[in-house]
Amino acid sequence: MTESTAQPEPRLKTEAETETEAVVEQLEQLEQYVRFWNAGTEPEQRRLAAAALADGVEYRAEIGILSGAQALMDFRNQFVAHMGTAALRLRERPQVHHHRARLQWEILTGDGDGASFATGTDVIQLDQDGRISSVTVFLDRAPAGFDAEAHH
Repeated sequence: MTESTAQPEPRLKTEAETETEAVVEQLEQLEQYVRFWNAGTEPEQRRLAAAALADGVEYRAEIGILSGAQALMDFRNQFVAHMGTAALRLRERPQVHHHRARLQWEILTGDGDGASFATGTDVIQLDQDGRISSVTVFLDRAPAGFDAEAHH
């Protein structure tokens, strides 16, 4: 008798399994995005930007519209230079679906005291490769003394 060496056919993924994998990948991209905002060195910022941000990423916030990873790095570094230390922390688990995400955050400032500076929500669009192509920022609680009208 001959022994059969046929391998069983691979099982196809269900639509739910494929969607779950996509959500996991999108959440991983959002983790890279948070690490980008918290990165302390330029090489680390560049590495995280390359992983998380699409070329020409657009960032829309009350302070203006920024384009490209370098503009986001400059904005982050100017903020830290002015405020001292700062850290972006998630307020809850991001929500994702259909290449969109909602990320609720808080910025903590100070030399170890963790004073809350502001809270907000980023509405994020991911491109087909899963990288962030645009961010629209909403302030849920603006910093003390912030005048939104001054930035329009």
